[in-house]
Amino acid sequence: MTEKAIFGAGCFWGVEAAFRNVKGVSEVISGYSGGHFKNPGYHDVCTGKTGHAEVVQVKYDPSQVDYDTLLHVFWDCHNPTTRNRQGPDVGTQYRSAIFFYTPEQEAAAKASREKLEQSGRWREPIVTEISPAAEFYPAEEYHQRYLEKRGVTGHCHT
Repeated sequence: MTEKAIFGAGCFWGVEAAFRNVKGVSEVISGYSGGHFKNPGYHDVCTGKTGHAEVVQVKYDPSQVDYDTLLHVFWDCHNPTTRNRQGPDVGTQYRSAIFFYTPEQEAAAKASREKLEQSGRWREPIVTEISPAAEFYPAEEYHQRYLEKRGVTGHCHT
């Protein structure tokens, strides 16, 4: 059985690469979610007028990897204290966001955010949005496996 999760942590290229390395993840698709504009493209989202964030949809086997592990990858691959920004990328499309599909995902996401806030890892408050999953729109093909296609390992931001 496969389950889905959606995470926004800045530029989707690096986020996609981070989740591709997780055992039990069968597919990671870069795309857009969280907005009001139907069938957005990259140029639409970059205007900041669609409400969408750059996200990845992660398909995973919960018998091999649990949602808490995915949350750990999410928190580790970006700075959740910068509103609408990751590294040099600025705009609402780069916001930190978790879009949950189930009440269990919502509870786990909120608990993990609270635990991270209490850990003292970040001096600034965590601004990550936790909202119900909205329509997911896959990004254009040239965005899929972007870093891999270019022989880049790791992330495109810190």
